[in-house]
Amino acid sequence: MPDSSRQTSRPDVALQFSIEVVESMRHVPDQFWSSQNTPFMQRAFWLALEDSGAIGAQAGWFGQHLKLYQADQLLAVLPLFVKTHNRGEYVFDHAWAQAYARHGLDYHPRLVTSVPFTPVTGSRVLLANDVSLTEILPTLLHGIQSLAKNFGASSWHGLFLDSSFLDAYQVAISSDSKTPKLAERINVQFLWENKDYSNFAAFLNVLTAKRRKSLRVEREKVAAQGIACRWLEGAAISQDDWQFFYQCYQNTYHIRGQKPYLTLEFFTQLGALMPDSLALVVAHDADQNSIASALFFKDEQTLYGRYWGAICDVDSLHFEVCYYQGIEYAIQHNLRWFDPGTQGEHKLIRGFAPVLTHSMHWLAEPAFMAAVMDFTVREQVGVEAYFEEAKGCLPYKNIV
Repeated sequence: MPDSSRQTSRPDVALQFSIEVVESMRHVPDQFWSSQNTPFMQRAFWLALEDSGAIGAQAGWFGQHLKLYQADQLLAVLPLFVKTHNRGEYVFDHAWAQAYARHGLDYHPRLVTSVPFTPVTGSRVLLANDVSLTEILPTLLHGIQSLAKNFGASSWHGLFLDSSFLDAYQVAISSDSKTPKLAERINVQFLWENKDYSNFAAFLNVLTAKRRKSLRVEREKVAAQGIACRWLEGAAISQDDWQFFYQCYQNTYHIRGQKPYLTLEFFTQLGALMPDSLALVVAHDADQNSIASALFFKDEQTLYGRYWGAICDVDSLHFEVCYYQGIEYAIQHNLRWFDPGTQGEHKLIRGFAPVLTHSMHWLAEPAFMAAVMDFTVREQVGVEAYFEEAKGCLPYKNIV
């Protein structure tokens, strides 16, 4: 790939905008990170990804991040990757790639805006104070198109976008006819809400009798084998704890015949640079042998379940470590939300409600863009129907 770590696009003459492209998020000033609303858009998280080799040209995540200036003032940064594969994204477009191949076209490379390996909704544009995303989004989208042309990329994909991006796009597309048109896809994940429960028993009390009993049975299966869990936070997570956690994390991938995305060095660097955002659960048996572990992230409102693994197979242990422990933690720490990770209808009967996630897509080939626009409109009908059906399967006594 060409070396374009520091190149400037043609400016937007009317607004005197210019775009600089950088390979590393190290080039983003510290103040741009301070307003971010999840741990995954913090400087320490991105530096750990880069330093550990999880992202970079060799990993198929070639950073070409867009820095938008007006005169000499940096207004915004859009994380952007040139990708040669689809791994670590969690929004699946394999059928689109197959359609390109059937027509003798290359679907890769592609451009992707996302937090690598992290299917968590959040802001994706780093903004200077008092900068409106609505005003600059058309220029960023034109910058994406220019970069796609430079690399011969088939498309751009913005993944797990929050409402700020969606709202800004709707305003831009309605007020500026030159704003590139994007196709929106929706999907369903599951989120637990803390409705001021005093403890886990209070949460169980709002469930139907059938589901309340099934959750208790699952927890009792684990407890009956003498298994207990302990939480470790921040600096209390030792190197030995990280070693054991990583052994569990690796095993999750190995049993599927896959190589882990992330390294031990990634996690230990997180422990050193952003300890206040981390919490680790370790499960041990009656003989005090560690048998499973899960890593959670947290901010002021939300607990995020991210990575888990076990070194032995115990009935219901995954539910205990990844879900019930997280619910208890959220209650005890007055967190409003618990995001347990992507996919999994089994979360429904355990009190996790369906929520919609959003991604936006642009394809360079006009005929394929038209086909994708049509596909996403039809797909949305089915996803919305599933969303409504899923809400009806929640285990609460009174579903509003």
